[in-house]
Amino acid sequence: AESTFGTPEWPADLPTPQAWMELDVESADAVGAAAAEMEAAGHRVLRGALEEPWGQTTARLLSPEGLLVGISFTPWMHDHDHDH
Repeated sequence: AESTFGTPEWPADLPTPQAWMELDVESADAVGAAAAEMEAAGHRVLRGALEEPWGQTTARLLSPEGLLVGISFTPWMHDHDHDH
């Protein structure tokens, strides 16, 4: 709840997730695009793309099945000095 809503308690009007899945995407811009794609597929956006104080860009969604889905870009995990 803290990383998604900034409060220690999960909102009473939302089902409490039983699992969390984190996806890391290629760029900070891709976080918002991935969140929009997942929203169009039926996921509920809990918090749109936001740059965290430590430099990671994240978004949080809730799947129709109640799975908490995090989409993130973690800059230090992407080495762009070589070809992929």
